[in-house]
Amino acid sequence: MASGVQGRPLTVVLLGGGTVGASVARLLVENSRDIQERVGAPVTLSAVAVRDLAKARPGIPGELLTDDAAAAATSGADIVVELIGGIEPARTLILSAMAAGSSVVTANKALLAEDGATLYEAAGRQGVDLYFEAAVAGAIPLLRPLRESLAGDTVTKVMGIVNGSTNYMLTRMDEEGVEYGEVFDEATALGYLEADPSLDIDGHDAAAKAAILAELAFHTRVTLDDVHCEGISTVTANDVRAAQQMGFVIKLLAVAERTADGVIVRVHPTMLPRDHPLASVRGSFNAVFVEAESAGEVMFYGRGAGGDPTASAVLGDLVTAARNRVTGGLGPGESTYSKLPILPIGNAVTRYYVNLSVADKPGVLATIANAFSDNGVSIQVVRQDGHGDEASLVVRTHRATDAALHRTMDRLGELDMVRKVLGVMRVEGEAGD
Repeated sequence: MASGVQGRPLTVVLLGGGTVGASVARLLVENSRDIQERVGAPVTLSAVAVRDLAKARPGIPGELLTDDAAAAATSGADIVVELIGGIEPARTLILSAMAAGSSVVTANKALLAEDGATLYEAAGRQGVDLYFEAAVAGAIPLLRPLRESLAGDTVTKVMGIVNGSTNYMLTRMDEEGVEYGEVFDEATALGYLEADPSLDIDGHDAAAKAAILAELAFHTRVTLDDVHCEGISTVTANDVRAAQQMGFVIKLLAVAERTADGVIVRVHPTMLPRDHPLASVRGSFNAVFVEAESAGEVMFYGRGAGGDPTASAVLGDLVTAARNRVTGGLGPGESTYSKLPILPIGNAVTRYYVNLSVADKPGVLATIANAFSDNGVSIQVVRQDGHGDEASLVVRTHRATDAALHRTMDRLGELDMVRKVLGVMRVEGEAGD
């Protein structure tokens, strides 16, 4: 917004004074002049609600701290920023803030994925904004391009690395040959994992983000319950070596795709060709690959977590909501007009990697090949490793439904010549997919 006549001062309340909240508070103060010019009015932090007033909060003026989050939320501030996380009390506080006339900026992926519809409805009823860019992929400008820049296009697929902790772990396993247990301990010691590590390693964090991405991309309401979710705890060093030998890398991917019959949303470990753009995303970085009918392929890349990167996304939303206060405008609400059916994982079509420990005797390959073909799965490549008790077959398939692959695995489990299934993983990103 051009400088000139300035509007009335706007007030901001922060709910949560942790790592991200402290960064937001500090950047609001440090960049106050620039923010004022961009908004067209002074923007002042009026309160920061925290659980423990005795805890040191570097960068947050002590006189702004309060432990009464309910009072802060209903104070009538122009913008309430919710950084508490979780479902409750965050949902109640957000709804109370909206009822008091405040626009809301949140980074709460779990709440949006579980009950975003309630928040949208309340925002629309009260005539306030709801922004949540920081809920997915931290500092990466992703949700606004999906919601606005690609609004005139048809998005067909969104595929991304949206959990930096698991990407760090899988990168270490790929580059250093580290076993899962060792890299889990390392990630825990470095503070990369959530207090409840299952949120990261079991894929729940990525699943919440996948639901948000799918809803924006396909204009269809998607909740966490609609997302098929698998984590990385079953990924072994053997899987990693097999992927390397085939020219692949393993990533935990969130995949949301629009098919002729509806929408499928899934999170699981995936093998990607090493020349795919997402394969080079290392460490704790995030990246999301979007395919659209007119725009083609677009990728967004950057830091997906951390105090300052996430605060950057929060402040971007805050500036937008503040501008709307000055101009009298209102941001977009929920867009679910498409109402596409949500399909189960069995309808997903992809390629597969299967590693089998088998008996080393004549006819094994033919019998196993028949088990695949009888269930509608065509083999692309098969390789035999070892001999005797160490014999194994590594199979890569052509595209097939997830349901067909599961029928195949059930059949293989009935064969005496199959000693053990060593690994099964979906394969994405090959030419022709």
